[in-house]
Formats: sequence, C-alpha cells, structure tokens
Amino acid sequence: MEITGIAAIGAGLSAVGAGIGIGKIGAAALESMARQPEHSGMIQTNMIIAAALIEGVALFGVVVALLQG
Repeated sequence: MEITGIAAIGAGLSAVGAGIGIGKIGAAALESMARQPEHSGMIQTNMIIAAALIEGVALFGVVVALLQG
C-alpha cells in the first residue's frame, strides 16, 4: 500500500490537532488543580478521560487518512 502525499498530510494534521488538544487539556487541568487542590483527583480523572477520547478521534483520523491514500 502506497501512501500519497495528501493522506500523509491528513494523518499529520490529525496527530498535530490531537497534540494541541491534549496540551490545552493538560494546561487547564494543572491550572484548576493549582486553584483548588482538594479537587485534584476528580480533575485528573476527567482530564485522562478527555485525553483518551481525543486520542481515539485522532487515531480514527489517521486510519481514515491512510486508508484513502
């Protein structure tokens, strides 16, 4: 299976988008934990769930992009 340039760009954009999204989630979670340390466990759990959902969408985007190539 040969990967075309468009498919590689699509897969790369999907990965970059996921990285930006997870970075924003991490930054917001750390800021929230600094403001309310008593809720850090709940914030961390929600952060991990959100990051996992973003990774799932990114993986789906990469697979779709590579299958089109």
